[in-house]
Amino acid sequence: MASLDNADDILAARKAYNDTLVQAADRTRVTWLPPLILAVLLVFPVLQFVGNYNYAIHLALYTLMYVTMASGWNILGGFTGYISLGHSVFFAVGGYFAGMVLARYGISTLIMAPVAGLLAAALGYMIGLITLRVRGPSFIISSIALVMICRILFEKWQFVGGAAGLSLPTNGLPVEWAKLPYYYAFLAMAAFGVWASYRIKHSKFGLGLRAISKDEIKAESAGIDTRFYKVLAFGISAFFFGIAGAVWGEYLTYVRPNIFVHILYFSVWPALMCILGGKSTIAGPVIGAILIVAFNEFFVATLGASAINILATGLIMALTLMFFPLGLVGTLAKHNRLPRFLNWD
Repeated sequence: MASLDNADDILAARKAYNDTLVQAADRTRVTWLPPLILAVLLVFPVLQFVGNYNYAIHLALYTLMYVTMASGWNILGGFTGYISLGHSVFFAVGGYFAGMVLARYGISTLIMAPVAGLLAAALGYMIGLITLRVRGPSFIISSIALVMICRILFEKWQFVGGAAGLSLPTNGLPVEWAKLPYYYAFLAMAAFGVWASYRIKHSKFGLGLRAISKDEIKAESAGIDTRFYKVLAFGISAFFFGIAGAVWGEYLTYVRPNIFVHILYFSVWPALMCILGGKSTIAGPVIGAILIVAFNEFFVATLGASAINILATGLIMALTLMFFPLGLVGTLAKHNRLPRFLNWD
């Protein structure tokens, strides 16, 4: 009887300790900031009533697209620890599928984006079954090879326009409002990407992914179905690239292999955004997307659209990672110096 009472005391003490941990986390996490940012972004296009802010809306839209992709990439590259440089394939699949439906049947990509995302996810799942048999550098090389194969296929596939690609119709709105449907679409996708990333990280599935990232052999020994977890993470990350590619195609009014199957802009950049901001964090991909787009825009304006611009952007990123090896959010969190407004985890 005494041992039972002792066990009850231990359980009560453990519950009290866990409650204090939850309260401490709640005090350090700024839960109101993401909804506030979302509210500000919702009313941002109102600026069009007082002047021409088309370029500002374009930059915001462009950044939100990368937030969507970086948050999706983080599920595979951050939580699971598998660095993929081939996700532009799923960006192209989403763009081409939704673009073909728009060109032939007149159905907007804003409607078809979820379907394009599911198609990209299914393709990612099937590709993951093959490529995720290997790890480390071998997986990275296989993802690059996937991009090269996909680009050749799209350039030779005359049904989707070959190397010339597809021309898509415009939405017919006045020029000052033409960007708004795509702006709000990317805002919704970015918000969903951040929310999904948070939910996955704090789920049993996310715990399994992080266990795989730490030590895959031990995770498998602990009873985690590592193969299924990895492949599912691959498919989920591909989904976000698919929906982003679908809407981006109609926004540009064309889909071409040399634009959509681009290893730098739609494979490497989302990975760098997560690494710069902090892999396996919620705010990291958002911060990384904002910084890389800002760096690139600044150097294009000052140095022109040349190799010097890319060199300058890469130099800034390299210097940043020298001082923040785990990314901005990750390094600050490790040293307990993370500002409250960046604690979204």
